[in-house]
Amino acid sequence: MRLLGQLIVTMMPVTPRFFVQWVAKRYVAGSDMDSAIRLMREMSEEGACFTVDVLGEEINSMDEAGFFIEEYSRLIDSIAENELDANISIKPTAFGLLIEPESALENIERLLRKAAEHDMFVRLDMEDHRVTESTIEVCQVMHDKGLTNIGVVLQGRLFRTLSDVSRVCDSTGEQTDFRICKGIYLEPENIAHTSYRGIVDATNDAIDAMLDSGAYTAIASHDDPVISHALASLRKRGMGPDVPDPRYHEEPLRSAGKGAGYEFQFLLGVRGDVRRKLSEKGHRTRVYVPYGTKWYEYSMRRLRENPEVAIHVTKALLMPWTNRR
Repeated sequence: MRLLGQLIVTMMPVTPRFFVQWVAKRYVAGSDMDSAIRLMREMSEEGACFTVDVLGEEINSMDEAGFFIEEYSRLIDSIAENELDANISIKPTAFGLLIEPESALENIERLLRKAAEHDMFVRLDMEDHRVTESTIEVCQVMHDKGLTNIGVVLQGRLFRTLSDVSRVCDSTGEQTDFRICKGIYLEPENIAHTSYRGIVDATNDAIDAMLDSGAYTAIASHDDPVISHALASLRKRGMGPDVPDPRYHEEPLRSAGKGAGYEFQFLLGVRGDVRRKLSEKGHRTRVYVPYGTKWYEYSMRRLRENPEVAIHVTKALLMPWTNRR
């Protein structure tokens, strides 16, 4: 299957743009905010909640950050006006983290304060290893400012993740909020697991560490071994649907839309059948909804960075009955 994914990636640069767009429309809400709002209103009937991402990252000048500040500001207002069960996900490099870190912090703080006015949570997406440390520091700095409606993503494949879990929890206490995923970026073998089994096992270990730490744990995976492990870990700790978080006598005050200590997350268009089954059993499920004019770059980069994504695309095209949106 991995060879198939690599073959698809090799062919993508010569694939007509219109075909890439046809494939991408399953995984991207559209090119504008209205498309994302419309899709979320439709999917809300399935019991899903959402986190919304404006496509684009690693800007080349601070002038470009203005677009993301304005667009996310409009998005926050629109989510609130439409009374959607949604929060937002942002990439720190889109706000200037690799160009002017201090300005990036100011930009993110400005957005975070606006989100807080609507009791809305902000997720710091994790990018490649160049910004792992600085992204974690952004989260800690905001908590130090009293802005606790923010959490960070950690990637299971990195060797450092278990120590990061411990360090972030020590810093942000009961308000710690993680998303854990395997990680999309193909990192060097000297800093990350590279085999499928190694990545899955490390991700499962991170899930256990997060749950044991008392952190809110958003489990973002489409892999059966990870989902099965997470369900077993939740049962072992007495956590589950319609059960108050047993790790606390009184649950920490969190932003609106949170579950009882955990939730499951899925990319738009990937394994909707699994998401619906979890939702039907009472688990909180959240859909990652990207939108924007950078849909082509997003699609191509995701495929280049991780050929396994191509396998999900192929299954959706060849066997759509097994992978409903």
